Amino acid sequence: MLQEFLAKAEENLDIAIVALERERYNAATNRAYYAAFQAAVAALAAENVKPQGHRIPHDWLQAQFSGILIHRRKLYPAHFASYLPKMQELRDTADYKDISINKSAATAQIKKAHEFVSHILQKLQ
Repeated sequence: MLQEFLAKAEENLDIAIVALERERYNAATNRAYYAAFQAAVAALAAENVKPQGHRIPHDWLQAQFSGILIHRRKLYPAHFASYLPKMQELRDTADYKDISINKSAATAQIKKAHEFVSHILQKLQ
């Protein structure tokens, strides 16, 4: 589970960057969020924290990452606690609202995802 989700995180981060370069800001925002989401899955798996069943609820993942890995075990920086919820909000706008994400917002989303994924990769590899 760990290696598979790290690979997915890297793949989605790469695709987010390509989407940004091609001015596909909604797609870039979506893929950046999923890169961070999948890196968080790997970080939790490394600590033997796994969801019940096959689905990984976003709210569960965010709560476990923040509560266990940041606040209890102090494995990741405190500012990461807000990353996943804020990134999901922007992803929800990109996916479900009748407005589009601009270049600045997509770029910021990718920057957060890159920081988040890179930190987790360094810690786990």
